[in-house]
Amino acid sequence: MASLMEELIGVLQTESGQYEELLELSKKKTPILVSGKIDELQKITDEEQILVDNINSVDKKRVELLSDIGNVLNEDTEGLTIQKLADLVKEQPEQQKQLLELHDKLKRVLGSVQALNEQNKALVNQMLEMVAFDMNLLKSMKQAPETANYNKQAANTGDLFIGASK
Repeated sequence: MASLMEELIGVLQTESGQYEELLELSKKKTPILVSGKIDELQKITDEEQILVDNINSVDKKRVELLSDIGNVLNEDTEGLTIQKLADLVKEQPEQQKQLLELHDKLKRVLGSVQALNEQNKALVNQMLEMVAFDMNLLKSMKQAPETANYNKQAANTGDLFIGASK
């Protein structure tokens, strides 16, 4: 049991560190979105994808460890959370303290990542709206109606220059 707890704490520390890296990437992304630098945005997005893949791997390990610990403690493994586990290990105050600190740290970092992602999502939506507006503007300029240029007989000359006559 002790080795499972130590491994879980290590996994939580790794997961927390990876989420902090993800937070830093999200912070870098914001000014890039504002400036519209698509190449730099692509690089950061690629880095984020690698990090998210790593986080998913570590998260699977965390779930496995919680399940193993739940089995050892004869607890329901489906509903076992870090918070509940910390309550179950009251007799081991050092491990309980580490679990609670890591739980709080993960909660804070995830909240920050979520807030930044919402902000970045809004910026992306604004960028897309601007691109759509520009595309519509260009499209409408190409489809602009013929100008009303009339000669003395009040017939449309089709010329684009004012005052031009046949």
